[in-house]
Amino acid sequence: MSPVVTIGVRDARAHASRFVMSIVAIALGVAFVLGSFCFRGLLDGQVRKMTSTNADGDVYVQGLVTEDSDYSSASAGSAASSAASATASSSSSDDDTDSRNNIDVSLVDTIAAVDGVQTAVPARSLDGVVLVNSDGVAASSMTGTSANAMSEEYRWRSAHFVQGGYPRGEHEVAISSDTAGSAGLAYGSQTKIVYPSAGVQDVTVTGIFDLDDSQAGALVLGLDPDVVICELQAQGTSTDTIPRIKVYGSANGGAALTEKQQQDLADAINAALPADSQATAVTGQSHRDELNKSYSKQLGFIQPLILIFAVLALFVGSFIIANTFTMIVRDSMRGYALLRSIGVSPGQIFATVIIQALLLGLVGSGIGVVLGWGIVEAIVAILAAQGTPFTASAAPTVPIILLAFAVGIAVSLLGATLPARRAALAPPIQAMNETTNPEPPVTRRAIGGIVLALLGGLCWWFALAIAHTSDTAAGPTPWPALNGIGVGWPLGVGAGLLVVGVIMLAPALVRPFGAVLGWLPAHAFRVTGRLAVRNLSRQRRRTANTAAALFAALAIVGCIGVVTSSVKASVSDIVDNNLQADYVLSANSVRIPNAALDQVRQLPDVADVETTSVAMGVKVSGVPDPMPVFITDRGFADTVIAPDSWEGDFYGTLDDPTRVVVGETTASKYGWHVGDTIELTSDDVTMAAAAQQAQQQAQQAQQQAQEAQQAARQSSRTATYTIGAIAKGVPWSSNIWIDATQADELGESNALVTPSAFVTLRDGTDADAARDDLENIVRPYYTISVMSHDEYKSATSSMVDQVMLGMYALLALSLVIAIFGIVNTLMLSISERTREIGVLRAIGTSDGQVRGMIAIESTLISIMGTVLGLVAGVAAGAEIRGCYSTMGMSVLSIPWRQLALFLVCSVLVGILASLAPARRALKIPVLDAVASE
Repeated sequence: MSPVVTIGVRDARAHASRFVMSIVAIALGVAFVLGSFCFRGLLDGQVRKMTSTNADGDVYVQGLVTEDSDYSSASAGSAASSAASATASSSSSDDDTDSRNNIDVSLVDTIAAVDGVQTAVPARSLDGVVLVNSDGVAASSMTGTSANAMSEEYRWRSAHFVQGGYPRGEHEVAISSDTAGSAGLAYGSQTKIVYPSAGVQDVTVTGIFDLDDSQAGALVLGLDPDVVICELQAQGTSTDTIPRIKVYGSANGGAALTEKQQQDLADAINAALPADSQATAVTGQSHRDELNKSYSKQLGFIQPLILIFAVLALFVGSFIIANTFTMIVRDSMRGYALLRSIGVSPGQIFATVIIQALLLGLVGSGIGVVLGWGIVEAIVAILAAQGTPFTASAAPTVPIILLAFAVGIAVSLLGATLPARRAALAPPIQAMNETTNPEPPVTRRAIGGIVLALLGGLCWWFALAIAHTSDTAAGPTPWPALNGIGVGWPLGVGAGLLVVGVIMLAPALVRPFGAVLGWLPAHAFRVTGRLAVRNLSRQRRRTANTAAALFAALAIVGCIGVVTSSVKASVSDIVDNNLQADYVLSANSVRIPNAALDQVRQLPDVADVETTSVAMGVKVSGVPDPMPVFITDRGFADTVIAPDSWEGDFYGTLDDPTRVVVGETTASKYGWHVGDTIELTSDDVTMAAAAQQAQQQAQQAQQQAQEAQQAARQSSRTATYTIGAIAKGVPWSSNIWIDATQADELGESNALVTPSAFVTLRDGTDADAARDDLENIVRPYYTISVMSHDEYKSATSSMVDQVMLGMYALLALSLVIAIFGIVNTLMLSISERTREIGVLRAIGTSDGQVRGMIAIESTLISIMGTVLGLVAGVAAGAEIRGCYSTMGMSVLSIPWRQLALFLVCSVLVGILASLAPARRALKIPVLDAVASE
């Protein structure tokens, strides 16, 4: 072994105790990195397993790509739910990366006649179906409910019945084994199903089936195809056009085809499809790849979110490592000087320190890999206990493990480079005397920080200007293209510049902060307080770098706190000052059944029931993606909630069937103005209800039904409207609104989704008695909640708090790392001041005073980082609130109590971080400390 390596390994062994905090910092950072990749891999693997089960066709016939769509904003839960329903796919195309036209169901017969086809069935499923569990309440799952058409004809190859068989008729249902377990149902159980349109239906479990792979807790139901068709028609969806047709091949006796066999069968089907069918056959594998790609995009936000905290942990870790090696190099200077005097080169001295950093990185990374893997496995276990079992592997792959080690080693080497360079380049005479160079000036760094912070502020001003400008041509710059980039980029770039700027400026702020923050301890504890304030300014860069760890963590905390508090305050403001209804009915599924609304309207104490219905997937001229259009009437504005302000004739527009109200945000995004015209096109909706009515009269007029069904195939309808008003304020500001009398232009009432209803009581009504009546009506529907104003606000606040809970948990780990950083810095400071502390003790300074001095120093560092972080975080939160004020965040709310609590916690963090360094300082005998230099 090389002498350099031998010395490096020996020194690493000798300083092993000093590496503990550095190892912890590296381990936590690497754990975040590896955990993010493992969790992402777990989700992707689970989705692949689910799509291989749900979308198990050998070939799929589907429409042609019409336009690109981005569905990446969906949540992880909705992505898993979409994967669970991929068996038949719903009538929407949201589970594809591209928007496709629907295809005619008559193609099933054409495809079935192709040689090599075993079965060809339309893809049919239902959204918003609710299964009632054995306790008489709605069964729920984090990954949703999938209700699919199942029969001998609608065969599902991945489903294997273990009891009973396919459902027949409206009073039977088949469920998966996992669904039976989570809902407490068994073969032969009597229960209920709540349909979005048909309402509550009594059913018997007539079949239980196993699936090839776990559905991550999704509730999977099998329904008679005729029941599915009737419900789709009741919703106003044409059943004569479908998103796709699933094909099983016969080449392998019913077993899955190879990819080559899939391609051969797809080619044969494409050759048989009519030229005007607007359809194409693709292999099952390519369809599954497309689904996996879409779901992966939807889940893509999770990994960057975790990596943010990985960067924060490694950022702090690099400072801890630098401080650790500074202490090691300082203690070893005489040894390095002796080595230099006997001919060891500066490069070899540098290598001895780097070898220690390499060993540190290897050990820390190894622990981090195990820790990160263990955290992911713990998350999987928690999800399984909550009814969302994952069967995909959470184990890290070899490339991920190598990446984790590379990150840990790189951070370790980066942190050790400057101390190693200092050890290598220090002249032997200076090293023998252990003298240190004075700290370089911080003026240039401060000027650079100010410039970056000002640039960040300029970016934020630009973001605000864009957010409040409705016309890109009249934006803050003369370049419309720049004005139209949206608020996201300038907001993010400004935040990054501000953070870097503050970190660069921080060393210049150490003395002013010390003077202000240290005034109280300097007067309350005249000796220890003044010494602590003086020590704070000795190494301003080191002090600032240590405070930067808390600054970064608390900046995120402050920003999140302001945003969440503003969201809650905005909702409360809207409910208290704008919402005039007495009660809100909210659907826990997709929609409130029309039957329930009819019963509520008949109550004698109810004066008015207003709803906002939604027509989904409406195509708007000049807009690349289909969008929802909201349908209401003047009564909603009069009795529920009116816009804050508007341009044009708002109330007159709601009474005019030729005009529409457009939200300010939507109008700004697409450059619309009052007086402009837009075209709204709905597909396969309007005439579907006519087909349904004709089918209900099929026994008397079968020919009439056939004619209506043929008309449904040509059901696309376009209507032209004039923008009569542009409205501001929630909920008007970000949607297109049309009067209820125009609903027929987009679809029959059954085709519209009604997620909530607003109930106004008659004057003098007993509110509690009226609530009892409302609850008695909605109870049999299982999915409708009755909420008062306070309950409505509380429900919104609870949702916000749940979203933020995970963020705060990750931030807590970041704060732990920040504490290690303060401890490490104090250890280095005490190491450099060993003789000074010994002299203080020799002249009569008590142990308590030494502890107090170190505690004050630690607390001042902690408070400095906390104050800088909270100020920056509050500014960022206020900026975000300002940029999105037109989208509902109308009230700026700063959570002063929460910020004060963080400040108090920073004092406790400082005191806690001072315990170990103080114990180390007092552990050295006085005479040894005095003679140490």
